[in-house]
Amino acid sequence: MEANKKIFIHVFGCRSSLCEGEYIAGVLKSEGFEITEDINDKYSAAVIVTCSVTQEADRKCRQAIRRARRVLGDEGVLAVCGCWSQALDENKAAFLGIDILCGSKGKDILPRALILVLEKGRLFIDLRELNNNKDIWAPSEWEELKISSPVMHSRAFMKIQDGCDHFCTYCVIPFLRGRPVSRPPEKIIDEIKRLLDNGTKEIIFTGIHLGIYGRDIDTSLANLINEVSKIENLKRLRLGSLEPFCLNDDLINALGNCEAFCHHLHLPLQSGDDEILSAMRRGYTAKNFVEVCDKVREKISDEIHISSDILVGFPGENEVAFQNTLSIMRDAGLGRVHVFPYSRRPGTVAEKLTPYVPHSQKVERTSQAIALGRQLYSNYVKKFLNREVEILIERDNKGHTRHYIEATCNGNDNEILKAEALRYVNDKLECERRN
Repeated sequence: MEANKKIFIHVFGCRSSLCEGEYIAGVLKSEGFEITEDINDKYSAAVIVTCSVTQEADRKCRQAIRRARRVLGDEGVLAVCGCWSQALDENKAAFLGIDILCGSKGKDILPRALILVLEKGRLFIDLRELNNNKDIWAPSEWEELKISSPVMHSRAFMKIQDGCDHFCTYCVIPFLRGRPVSRPPEKIIDEIKRLLDNGTKEIIFTGIHLGIYGRDIDTSLANLINEVSKIENLKRLRLGSLEPFCLNDDLINALGNCEAFCHHLHLPLQSGDDEILSAMRRGYTAKNFVEVCDKVREKISDEIHISSDILVGFPGENEVAFQNTLSIMRDAGLGRVHVFPYSRRPGTVAEKLTPYVPHSQKVERTSQAIALGRQLYSNYVKKFLNREVEILIERDNKGHTRHYIEATCNGNDNEILKAEALRYVNDKLECERRN
């Protein structure tokens, strides 16, 4: 395909961002464009879906934007959307060479805007100006991003919820994503059926605060799971990150009764110390977290994989608080763990909290937490060695089991395969990235 019909797309951040990237890729592909994920390829336009969860995420977004601009040269069109770009000043956007600026809303019209600019020539368009999108807390309806089949992944990421009003003291995302809003259940069910008809094997529900799905439209995530369970041919259903306090009895029962539900839950712990959890405004205690994990194992499966996030070096975290976190990681029987060193986020309550943990201590504690997480994941994976498991192949003869364990397979059948190796991926790279 000609270079002028090729578009580079890169996604930073959470699974909701992946869903948004898939939508943009799908629309552009339907218009005859080829999608590339190689930043050094030859392309006439680039779309960067940004993230702003940490200072490091901000840095990587800026780096990718500058690099894509260099590859595009003077004629290529650069579009940027997502959390980081929601708060971006227009002058800074111009300095970075951005042609289309789109924040947390407006991704439904971004592909059309990109095609228009490609046809007319470079000009600056700020999609945040449309429909009052700069005021993300203004009342709004669900932004429908329909996906017929995945373009950049073998699994289908389906965003069913957006926005957050919990306001953890360290988190800037509510300021960038806005008020919670839920996708209508009938739209979700229609899209699942369409994806299954097009050969999709696995559906992943995503959201910024997934557990409060339905609060604004008089339903719940439990009700949705019960309805989705009735869909014929749905074999694999996953959930994105859930806050521990959202796992009530109704939701646990719905998941336990859903045959398609893959036995993996991602429950962010963040800290195992009650004083730090209170300062974070997380809404639960360390004991609550362990109790939720125990209840999930009792009601759903004692082999369910519970992965988590740990935020190290939050202001006021002393050695006792950090050791409490390591203890709760063990007590909760966690599997895979993502570890993040705390970084100040502008406008958050935690930005002004003290005492601030020195960088050297954050680096050391991050390394310790990663090491423990690696050990816990290894312990969990050993339960499945030499057992026959179902694996969905994603690329290069690798995929994930229903328990979200990455496996390398000895065969070409993408349904039932024996795991050849179960391993934690890129330990060293993960450690370096978090530090």
